[in-house]
Amino acid sequence: MDLVAVLVLSLSCILLLSLWRQRSGRGRLPPGPMPLPILGNILQIDAKNISKSLTNLSKVYGPVFTVYLGMRPTVVLHGYEAVKEALIDHGEVFSGRGSFPVSDRASKGLGIIFTTGSRWKVMRRFSVMTLRNLGMGKRSIEDRVQEEARCLVEELRKTESSPCDPTFLLGCAPCNVICSIVFHNRFDYKDKDFLNLMRKLNENVAILSSPWIQEKGNQQTEFTTEALINIVNDLYGAGTETTTSTLRYGLLLLMKHPEVIAKVQKEIDHVIGRHRSPCMKDKSNMPYTEAVLHEIQRYIDLVPTNLPHAVTCDIKFRNYFIPKGTTIITSLTSVLHDSKEFLNPKKFDPGHFLDESGKFKKSDYFMPFSTGKRICAGEGLARMELFLFLTTILQNFHLKSVVDPKDLDTTPVANGLVSVPPTYKLCFIPV
Repeated sequence: MDLVAVLVLSLSCILLLSLWRQRSGRGRLPPGPMPLPILGNILQIDAKNISKSLTNLSKVYGPVFTVYLGMRPTVVLHGYEAVKEALIDHGEVFSGRGSFPVSDRASKGLGIIFTTGSRWKVMRRFSVMTLRNLGMGKRSIEDRVQEEARCLVEELRKTESSPCDPTFLLGCAPCNVICSIVFHNRFDYKDKDFLNLMRKLNENVAILSSPWIQEKGNQQTEFTTEALINIVNDLYGAGTETTTSTLRYGLLLLMKHPEVIAKVQKEIDHVIGRHRSPCMKDKSNMPYTEAVLHEIQRYIDLVPTNLPHAVTCDIKFRNYFIPKGTTIITSLTSVLHDSKEFLNPKKFDPGHFLDESGKFKKSDYFMPFSTGKRICAGEGLARMELFLFLTTILQNFHLKSVVDPKDLDTTPVANGLVSVPPTYKLCFIPV
């Protein structure tokens, strides 16, 4: 038998074995499309819009289904009920972190975002405690965000009402807030070290992020220098890009809807005025602005399929058997754009978060930061930044589009892991 025949026979055996292994385990898992050998269901998923592909599959297979990303099964949860049941009602079991090859190689399983099991619990507890000790949720952090908001306004004034792409400046502001927490020092936007840090953060996103020296000799401790470095990397990655993208998208949506800007600025004039900086106490008296911030986050659907979870033990879920270690994808799109909760989910409408009397209305479906055990640890800081940055900008500037607002395209340029807003220019006209 010649070499070619041997290779063909061997490959055929591998393919048949792969198909048998996939099909033999599918009786216990939730239903789903038939996978191809080795490739699985990859050809049925649009890499540029994974969320839409999963929504289409849910129409056929229901709110809980299985897809194969290669040879490994992944269970997809679609819709509020399924996501809530898993991440909240069975939060401990679904608190594992699914495989994320690029980040796994970079972080080596360290940090907060991509760790799992006991290591994740230890490092998250440490991170939350440390951030609180550094002022998270306290007035000192609010002061830093207010200071950064004022610096951002001064940088925007330097554009002298000329058309500009706000991406860089909107990235500097939240990054500097993290710097002020970690290093107790902010940087000038032209500082070489700061610019180098920004460049590395942007590169990381494009690819997709001491006192403990008594511990040096303890090989069992989680508090190694490498682990702490990865925690800081996670803080920068999660605390900079997400807020930056939300602000960029927010300004674009506001330009698209000038009537919304007018109402927010009217509320700013009434509650804050023009002669003092916005503060967090103002938020409770600004229901429309709060609704706008929520609607921006709901509408842009920043992380459509969430970060992958995994089950930490075998579980019977809705009469299906999900074995320990199985990767879980939770569709946040299906929750944030649920037509049962939001009357017209594809339309940008702050009324989704207002009651009949104009008061702010909370929604259990609002999950831009995920939910359950692995909800974003920086949610409080992100909410503070979005409110203070946006209100400070609108307190000082009118936003003028360089094209007719009706012609602005708000479609994301990438809708895989993160919904990336399209680039645009605008003029910041001093009030």
